[in-house]
Amino acid sequence: MSVLTHESIQSALAAQPLFEAKTWQLSPEAWPITTEQVAQLEAIGAACLEFQQALETLYLRSATGKNLLRNKPLLAPWVADYLDRGKPPALVAHARDPKNRGVFPPVLRPDLLLTDEGFVLTELDSVPGGIGLTAFLNRLYAPGGVLGTDDAMIRNFHAALAALRPGQRNPAIALVVSDEAATYRPEMEWLAHQLQLQGRRVFCVKPEDLFPLENALFVDLGGNPEKIDVIYRFFELFDLENIRTRKFIFEAWQAGEVAITPPMRPFQEEKLSLALFHHHLLQDFWAEALSGRALKLLRALIPPSWIVDPAPLPPGAVLDGPRVGGRALNDWRDLAGATQKERDLILKISGYHETAWGARSVVLGSDCSREEWQAGVERAIALAPQNLHVLQAYRKPRRLEHPVFDTVAGAAGASPAAVVKPGRLRLCPYYFLVEGQPRLSGALATFCPPDKKIIHGMQDAALLPCRVVG
Repeated sequence: MSVLTHESIQSALAAQPLFEAKTWQLSPEAWPITTEQVAQLEAIGAACLEFQQALETLYLRSATGKNLLRNKPLLAPWVADYLDRGKPPALVAHARDPKNRGVFPPVLRPDLLLTDEGFVLTELDSVPGGIGLTAFLNRLYAPGGVLGTDDAMIRNFHAALAALRPGQRNPAIALVVSDEAATYRPEMEWLAHQLQLQGRRVFCVKPEDLFPLENALFVDLGGNPEKIDVIYRFFELFDLENIRTRKFIFEAWQAGEVAITPPMRPFQEEKLSLALFHHHLLQDFWAEALSGRALKLLRALIPPSWIVDPAPLPPGAVLDGPRVGGRALNDWRDLAGATQKERDLILKISGYHETAWGARSVVLGSDCSREEWQAGVERAIALAPQNLHVLQAYRKPRRLEHPVFDTVAGAAGASPAAVVKPGRLRLCPYYFLVEGQPRLSGALATFCPPDKKIIHGMQDAALLPCRVVG
């Protein structure tokens, strides 16, 4: 097992900044995961890909008015309405283009919480940060059984992108990072540099660095125009209007001159897809579209989730949702009267919005005042015509322990000591689609203080790679 000093970690991070103006807590050891948990993660990756494939079928059949089942009628035009809501018509048409059929994000990263009952999947990210960071940490903490040895993060990331141009031996790949996502530009620059050292034609650029020649896209590399074969889109689709070169990107894609990944298909990036998985009207579809193993696993992983749609109901109807005061809801505004115990719920915007990433829209009902909860519910209802919200049952991560360097205690100027501290864990495994299969290539552990109910990459959390034990 590799045990690092505080000075060696700080020195490595200072020499290679990976996040713009971001800091986190440091630990001498990678996060331990068991061989059994690795097997679970492998199965979760396979289930996530099946889920994406089934979601595409659901969306396209809904959009075209086709039956969802083989042997009995089931139409659900409302699914496409939910997933397309608030999106520009041109982007919707692009998502449905037959050329995009069967095209999925090359990187899948579920957010997993470790609870007393096992893993819980709260989100499935198709444009995740942390790829370069996890690859860097894997190197830093190796050797010692690190998950993703032999630079699997770097190798499989490139393989997944290069596969989009199967006839080319060494395609030119542009990692296009927008200003909105500038926090992650340093890790993408590091990733591109590592691949360049291996002879790969990978470049980290800004959207405005792209320029058209005829129907193709180029970047200027020191006075030498380089034709781009693959664009790795590191920007959210809500940010597309701010991409000044978007017209050229679409035109080059339409001409077949460039592949764009993750594909610009907003239905693949909506959090409400997890609520569709639990929707009572769609249970027969999921049972038919997924393998038995994936269906059973996803039912255990995904907590109960609902779409906050304020469409009026008849007086005798009730919502498929949580209960308040022992009664079913007739209106989502009824949530405002829930007790603190009944508010053990997460409310967050589904997608296609500047607050849809980084936990910026997340409200945990049991961890806020009644007034804050009511404001969150009212905001979800007010935004529903353009941006739907998702309500999700909260599953509390279990309390764990791990050594973390204590930078507060100790004498001034002394090296911080590693202290075993309590906390809660979010695990983010990275899967890259290589030869059509999800390859588990590494995992980033976020270890937060125990009083933090919502786990994300905050300043007082430790960010760690994972090592396999036992």
